[in-house]
Amino acid sequence: MNNPRNRVFNLLAASCLFFAAGSTHAAEPLALQKIMKDLGKNMQAITDGISREDWERVEKIAPLIADHPQPPLAEKMRILRFAGTSMGKFKAYDGDTHDQAQAVGRAAKSQDGPGVILAFQKLQTSCYNCHSEFRKPFVAHFYGNKDAVQ
Repeated sequence: MNNPRNRVFNLLAASCLFFAAGSTHAAEPLALQKIMKDLGKNMQAITDGISREDWERVEKIAPLIADHPQPPLAEKMRILRFAGTSMGKFKAYDGDTHDQAQAVGRAAKSQDGPGVILAFQKLQTSCYNCHSEFRKPFVAHFYGNKDAVQ
């Protein structure tokens, strides 16, 4: 399992890049872009699992969100320099996202449909909050896209 600092950094950076994946700017994509695409696919898979009441599938996918892969060290350092004094907010969003993804998995293991739905709603809200606060400046900084849509 990732240590809390790594989880925070990874989720923050991942959350900020989620919508950057479609960027057409000439900048070379960060490795984190693939991580974000995979997180998006996993979120969709959980949605599908919930709709089918496939709690085993939801339980299996939730840790892939909570403990997603990390970008390479050099990329982490670039993102940490970008985050600067906002690192505390990044950590808070990442910690909440990690916790909610774990809660989704625990509820799914118990086959608690309403619990899964509540935890997943909180997970989505955590992702949204980070995206709405950090995505636009992140995309502008790393991809030069000053018109990034929030």
